[in-house]
This record gives sequence, C-alpha cells and structure tokens, in this order.
Amino acid sequence: MSYEILHEFPRGPVEAIWRALLKRLKSPSHYNTPEFFLEPFWTGKRPFAILALEDGRAIGVLTGIHDRDAVICGLPSRPQIEVDPAADTAAALDGLVQGLSKEAGRAKLLTVYTWPSPEFAHLSARGFRSRQLQGNVVLDLTQGANAVFQQFTKDRRRNIRFAEKHGITVRLAENRDDFRTAYEIYVGWQKTNRKEVLGEKRTFEHFESSQVLTHSRRMFIAELEGKPIAINMFRFCPGGLFESAANCSLDEYLHLKPNDLLQWKGIEWACANGLRRHSLGGAHSFLLRFGGEVIPVVRYRKDRTLLRKHDLREMMEDTARKRISPVMRKKMLRVLGK
Repeated sequence: MSYEILHEFPRGPVEAIWRALLKRLKSPSHYNTPEFFLEPFWTGKRPFAILALEDGRAIGVLTGIHDRDAVICGLPSRPQIEVDPAADTAAALDGLVQGLSKEAGRAKLLTVYTWPSPEFAHLSARGFRSRQLQGNVVLDLTQGANAVFQQFTKDRRRNIRFAEKHGITVRLAENRDDFRTAYEIYVGWQKTNRKEVLGEKRTFEHFESSQVLTHSRRMFIAELEGKPIAINMFRFCPGGLFESAANCSLDEYLHLKPNDLLQWKGIEWACANGLRRHSLGGAHSFLLRFGGEVIPVVRYRKDRTLLRKHDLREMMEDTARKRISPVMRKKMLRVLGK
C-alpha cells in the first residue's frame, strides 16, 4: 500500500485517478474532491489531501487542515474521508493513516471525523480513540422531491405552504449584486440577539470568493416583495452529496418561515440536478422535521500531548455530566448565560 500527499490542486495523472475514485463512490462530498483546494477558507491553515493508492488507482481520500498544533480532518457535521466500496477497507485506511502520520509531523492532536459505515475501527489499532457523535439528518434524494416532501412532518409542510402563501419567493444567487445582497443579510444576522453567532465575521471579498464557485456551491435567497430576508448556502459534489453549509436570516421576518422554504427549494434543486443524498449538517429539532434519518458521525482522535490532556479533560467533563442532574445542569447553564 502506498499514498500520495497533496498540498495544491492536482494536475495530470493524479487528478485523473482522484476523479476516477469519486465516480466509484456512492455519495462523494465536495470536500473530498480536488476542488477542496479552491476554497478560500484555508488561508494559513495548510490544507492537504491524502490519496491511498493501489496498483495505480486511488482507493481512498482524506482531506484536512493544520490549525496551530492540531491536524483536523472534517468536523462533527462534516466527515472528509471516503474509501472505494470495492476496495479492501483496511488496506485503504492503512495508506490514509500512513499519509496522515507523515503529514501531521509533530502535531499534538490528530482528529478524523467519519461516517459509521464502512467501519473505520482500523484507526483504533493505530492509537486513535473513537467517540460516536450525534451526527446529521440525511435525506435520500434518489426517491425524488415529491417523495421527500411527503416525509416532512405536517408542521414543516404547513410552514412551507405558509411562507409561499404570504409572498415569500426563493431564487438562486447568480451575480456579484446577488452576493452583495446576501452579504448584507449575513451582516444583519451577525448582529442578532436571538442566539450567539460563533466564528469571526467574514469580509465581503472572503464571502464572495466562496460563492462564485458555483460548480460546487449554490446559494438561495428568500425575498418578500423584492426585499431579501434570508439566505441558505449549500455545498455539493455533482452526482453525490448535497450539504447544507450555512443559513442566515433577518430576525424580523422569521415568523414568515423563510428558512423552511429555503431548505425545501434547495432540496428541489438538488433532486432536479441528480444529487443522491442531502446532509443537513446537524440533527437539532428544526432539522429533524425534514424526515430522513439521523446518521451518527464518529470522531477518531489521537492525543499526543503530555498526559493526553485533551482526552483527560473530556473524560472529566463526561464524569461531571453523569453526576449532575439534568435540572441542576440547566440551572448552571442559565447562570452561565448559555
């Protein structure tokens, strides 16, 4: 088993074997394609991709970034590892882990997020500790938009009709003016008092640079009488996985249910464009009402710090969580303002 580590968009034979692998996958994701390197989010994060190779073919792919002394491959809402279903899973993982160890160098923390199938327990034999996370709501788009719609809960279908009845319309963002409009919604959403917005505020240039990648991203804008009030951004790999990437909406229009309609219009578009599955990027109550199934995400982590401080901290948090009653936990969170 061999591997190849990439730090930029590949050309020639390497790109060819990578794309050949994608065609053999059931639902490849955007961040497992060569276009991963075109994303503007990785500035200063040293993005990389690892291909597991066998007999001149790619049989596995893993992408990730460096974040200070950590190497991170994916997120709890976004695995970034795929293995050819016709290949030997253990052999493919062996190549990917060898490549990851080489790329990680002296990094203190290595983290890989995966779907539960196929089984990636081979990572445990290489010193990674596994932890099952809540995962994502995932819809089967191959059954068609109408069938997907019928699996929504009654209140979700009612909200979509309510939004349309009250004049909410949805369209695709197509040009710089649309991106500027969307950015203004993003800025307004950043100022909400309804919830804590995590992450640094992005500049317009940074915001726009991702949305112009329409071969792998599409953004939908909800409007009321021509006024933009909400946006939903999606990532996708043609013929593969459709993913909810972000949603921003103005608080004063939430009662008109624009976010319900945005998600539905995204699903309609995905079905019409031959995408196979839709990962909604989480499993909270709003997303659960779109039907589908909740597929867990498994985190594999290798803590190389002295005394394994990350594992120790998590173990202590788990212990405290078990000993504190749900009522007391709610009171503590209320006091802490969380």
